[in-house]
Amino acid sequence: MTGSPLSGSAFTLAGKTALITGGAAGIGLATARRFIEAGARVILLDRYPAAVGGAAADLGTSALAITADVTDAAQVDAAVDRAQQAFGGIDILVNSAGLSLREATLETDIDTWNRVVDVNMTALFIVSRAVARQMLAAGHGGAIINLASIMGLSGGSLYPNLSYHATKGAVVNMTRALAVEWGAQGIRVNAVAPTWVRTAFIGAMADDPDLMARIAATMPLGRIAEADEVALAILFLAGPGAAMITGHTLPVDGGFLAR
Repeated sequence: MTGSPLSGSAFTLAGKTALITGGAAGIGLATARRFIEAGARVILLDRYPAAVGGAAADLGTSALAITADVTDAAQVDAAVDRAQQAFGGIDILVNSAGLSLREATLETDIDTWNRVVDVNMTALFIVSRAVARQMLAAGHGGAIINLASIMGLSGGSLYPNLSYHATKGAVVNMTRALAVEWGAQGIRVNAVAPTWVRTAFIGAMADDPDLMARIAATMPLGRIAEADEVALAILFLAGPGAAMITGHTLPVDGGFLAR
């Protein structure tokens, strides 16, 4: 066999435009790189202007930075309109923005709970609705990939984090529901469920070697994931190789859920 494993038609995104929330860093940025490599143009949507602008500049002319708060419907609608004007429509949406505050349930106040619900669950609704309206008006269908988590498919293991578990479980079922609702119009909706990933999202945990060893021990492959490994799964679900896949949540978990 010759050529790159991503060079086949199953992975091409040539001529496609993708909107990626949380695109300034982590899994979102890794996904943008892979999408551009596959031939797509990308819109990075993030709330931090300097970070998202710098990320888009590094990616080159195939990337556009838009600053918006994904929990604000008016800002999201304006961002989608701007993306459409710039690139002529959105074919792929990746809902990558997320928040985890890792608190015990008895110590979690309602403001903390609402912050996590707003970012992980309500924003997915807001952005998916805005992009699907544009996809449906264009009449060409599209692909939506949501970032769920192994914590949306399990009760966790090492520390309590109820708001994250609850919202990521909601992402799993929102993915199913939207796949059913929009399938007849040609919009596929899937999710990936990563394990712990080596990004800034895991925060101070990365500086605790004992905790990181305990985390690695929960996975048969014996390590946490890299952002690019999740991005490759998203690339597959976005492309023609997944044309008959919708309503599915794909774990990228080193075997965590198989235990």
